[in-house]
Amino acid sequence: MAVVELERCERARRPVLENLFQLYVHDFSEQWAGQPRGELQENGRFEDSERSGWLIRAGGKIAGFALINRHSHSGLGCDHAMAEFFVVRKHRRSGVGREAALKLIGERAGLWELAISRANTGALVFWRGVARSLSDEVTELDLADERWNGAILRSRVP
Repeated sequence: MAVVELERCERARRPVLENLFQLYVHDFSEQWAGQPRGELQENGRFEDSERSGWLIRAGGKIAGFALINRHSHSGLGCDHAMAEFFVVRKHRRSGVGREAALKLIGERAGLWELAISRANTGALVFWRGVARSLSDEVTELDLADERWNGAILRSRVP
């Protein structure tokens, strides 16, 4: 596996993150069928988000991104939440995503919340493994209301 690095996405690199975000939303949009989310705007782009971002690099090449905020889908509050996490298809199932997630979360102590959409079944196994690798304190909630529809993993990272 290639060396995985995280690069803080500063203002000058924001266009790169915006371009990758388009790929992420495109991939995810199939899970929003029948919902108002995930519609293209008139300029042919998906709506962007305002969160702190990191580029994921594998072997020096851009392989994805992660966005972090403090939004608690559970309503219980948290120090950090994974807002979005995306690895391009070429690097999926190679360990790149896992290593990036472990580094990103592991370097930020506090209470984390990871919300996994019910429709994104493959991601739940991935995030359970990441959470349990970083903390002995992992709580899993299952919501199906206006706040969220799916699993929420809450864990304290020392």
